[in-house]
Amino acid sequence: MTARLFEPLTLDGLTLDNRIVVAPMCQYSAHAGQAGDWHLMHLGQMAQSGAGLLILEATAISPEARISPGDLGLYSDATELALGRVLDAVRASAPIPIAIQIGHAGRKGSSRAPWDGGAQIPPEAPDGWRTEGPSAVPHAEGEAPPHALDADGLKRVRDGFVATARRALAIGIDGFELHGAHGYLLHQFLSPLANTRTDAYGGSLENRMRFPLECFDAVREAVPSGKPVWMRVSATDWVEGGWTLEETVALARELKRRGSAAIHVSTGGVSTRQQIPLSEGYQVPFAARIKAETGLTTIAVGLITQARQAEAILAEGQADAIALARAMLYDPRWPWHAAAELGAQVRAPRQYFRCQPREFKALFEDATHGQR
Repeated sequence: MTARLFEPLTLDGLTLDNRIVVAPMCQYSAHAGQAGDWHLMHLGQMAQSGAGLLILEATAISPEARISPGDLGLYSDATELALGRVLDAVRASAPIPIAIQIGHAGRKGSSRAPWDGGAQIPPEAPDGWRTEGPSAVPHAEGEAPPHALDADGLKRVRDGFVATARRALAIGIDGFELHGAHGYLLHQFLSPLANTRTDAYGGSLENRMRFPLECFDAVREAVPSGKPVWMRVSATDWVEGGWTLEETVALARELKRRGSAAIHVSTGGVSTRQQIPLSEGYQVPFAARIKAETGLTTIAVGLITQARQAEAILAEGQADAIALARAMLYDPRWPWHAAAELGAQVRAPRQYFRCQPREFKALFEDATHGQR
């Protein structure tokens, strides 16, 4: 019997070999938004992992949409050319489907890389810029507040999501994830902690969901039928008075009604006051509740590190796929090792067929034995 983790999964018209997803992971290593050799090396090893889907790191729709000066972007001919070069090289040796996470940092932009402390870069600094958000409310005490987006700004951002999606189509991207989690712009509109607007985009749940759903609709319309579009969300802010699981369920229902292929369930990120009770698989119950109440294909993520842990989540019906981030950085062959442990098969480059341990001789699909 095939392990659930290694059964195919179809998202709209895209079928994945298995249910292991390489989650988006910011590398803070782009130059003027352009992917470079680091991305080639990083994505190359992730693409050879045997996972069913690789999602690119948060990719900004404009220079001011970046989290840091080192963030990846797809908003100009130069950024499109650079990312296209990297993906062409990756695809030449790895057949894995590749999705993009389209994002806007909002008030969390103009920040240092984590290894440089992660603090906000002042707008007047040479490498800083004025951020923008739903309201002029800073992310942390002492930070410069963002510029509150007006009607023209909202249109510019919506159009930016669409323009990035179209550039992604031009370089052969297979799937499209809108970043609505971790305290970035779309999440800021959802959360009353960041959104204090009094117009049609603030106040009620319907109003706070309006702009993220408009961006989703615009991207869904721009992307051809059969190519999946979905959203990553934070299911709770972990702060009293913030965005809640119940509201996330309502958002998931709206996304499903609009043709979302899935929902990728994380938590937190919008407030420095968050109190997260970290534990093994601590975000899985949120994914399970959303899946149970909406039936939308659900991707679980968060301190899922072991193969049997991932298999149990799927076997118990708590989620439909498992996304891995830090676990993949630590062990880029995690899917190989999971397949060996669960008695399944996984894709691998033919150059590596000879590395199979004798006790796992059928581990790799289409492997040729008896090589000299």
